[in-house]
Amino acid sequence: MPELPEVEVTRRGISPHLLNQQVTGFIVRNPNLRWPVPDVAANIIGHKIHRIWRRAKYLLLETDAGTAIIHLGMSGSLRVLAANTPAEKHDHIDLVMANGRALRLNDPRRFGAWLWSELPDGCHPVLAKLGPEPLSDAFNAEYLAQALHGKTKAIKLALMDNHIVVGVGNIYANEALFAAGIDPQTAAGSIDNQRLTLLTHKVKTILADAITQGGTTLKDFTNAEGKPGYFAQELRVYGRGNQPCHHCGLLLREIKLGQRATVYCPHCQKP
Repeated sequence: MPELPEVEVTRRGISPHLLNQQVTGFIVRNPNLRWPVPDVAANIIGHKIHRIWRRAKYLLLETDAGTAIIHLGMSGSLRVLAANTPAEKHDHIDLVMANGRALRLNDPRRFGAWLWSELPDGCHPVLAKLGPEPLSDAFNAEYLAQALHGKTKAIKLALMDNHIVVGVGNIYANEALFAAGIDPQTAAGSIDNQRLTLLTHKVKTILADAITQGGTTLKDFTNAEGKPGYFAQELRVYGRGNQPCHHCGLLLREIKLGQRATVYCPHCQKP
């Protein structure tokens, strides 16, 4: 699934082609995504996109009339291409620009979303209760200690809870906990401030590095130009269960936490 770095890479890729461009068409070939795609052609056509930003794993395209809210789901991708490019099987939506380009949503599994909001920033129900951005100053050891106080759930599950911090999906939670030397099964509320300081630092560093390298391509993800991300080459634990740890050589252990694959080193990562 595209996680925060992949969505941020997509935002940066589409922005030069869409920013300050007038919308001339909105084509919906299949409205049956995670939620039905609203028919907002009359709302958006004729308006310019004046801001493109990201909140958690959502991309937001703002116009004077309202905001398109896009989520890539499990397998979605956005491409910018010539508006007359023939659509393929899973090309569900085109947003056509006056410059002859189109933003095209491809989503084989159809778990993605394309919503519309006329509410102020961040007030749409899918955005209203999200935690802080992990790359912001608001995500720090002091905040995390307060958010985790008294929680017995595993720290990996807490990191993946969007009410606590947004966008730290399965891949990057595995990697950050390994880098911080914390067993992913550790009760979240039992971790002291010194270790939380290291953990927040590692979350920020790993996410920033992944963005720089174009995200992580495992199966589906490509950027706005159709190219893969290269952070997969940097993965220390994710997807490497029963392989030697790069640090100590002991075999990495793979378990399930919250129904998600969790890989860690029982020697390098401590409760």
